[in-house]
Amino acid sequence: MRRRWAFCGGGFTLIEVLVALAIVTLGMAALLGTLSSAANTAGYLQDKTLAEWVALNQVATMRLQSSGPTKGNSDGEVDYAGRKWKWSQTVDDMQIPGVLRIDVKVRPSDITASNDNAWYADVSGVFGNAVGQPRGDLPTWNTVALNPAQGGQTPPQNVTPTPGAPPVSPFNQATPTPVPQTNLPVPPTH
Repeated sequence: MRRRWAFCGGGFTLIEVLVALAIVTLGMAALLGTLSSAANTAGYLQDKTLAEWVALNQVATMRLQSSGPTKGNSDGEVDYAGRKWKWSQTVDDMQIPGVLRIDVKVRPSDITASNDNAWYADVSGVFGNAVGQPRGDLPTWNTVALNPAQGGQTPPQNVTPTPGAPPVSPFNQATPTPVPQTNLPVPPTH
């Protein structure tokens, strides 16, 4: 007698397999798009960091010039980290006499854009020789309490402040009185 094998139908149909493959394909495409976007963002952030360094180097170069920077606009190109960078700088007066403001903008040279667009970094610095005269009113932290009733000492009366300095107070005495030291208990050693 012959046996008949019956088909049980326990597998997937061709349509079910095709739908599953389509879903996996869409998921992989979305994943690759996300990874590509993350890689582009990392590259852009690297370029921004390098542009900041180029701008800071340009400001430092201006500060290190023996004659100091000259007022006006200038631009140039520098090779840094295996890539060419375009920089543009403006040197102008500030409200403080003798102090100049240095503004530097940087972008990769291969990016062409208008003057106000596509700058990757914008750094400002100052250069100057404006030095104020010492006033003599710097605080001294080696002071004592002024209330004699609480055990403090009175400040010396022969203090002559620098002309133009504010009045002498316990925190800016020209000749400070040392703080009296108290005998603190010494912790026992074992």
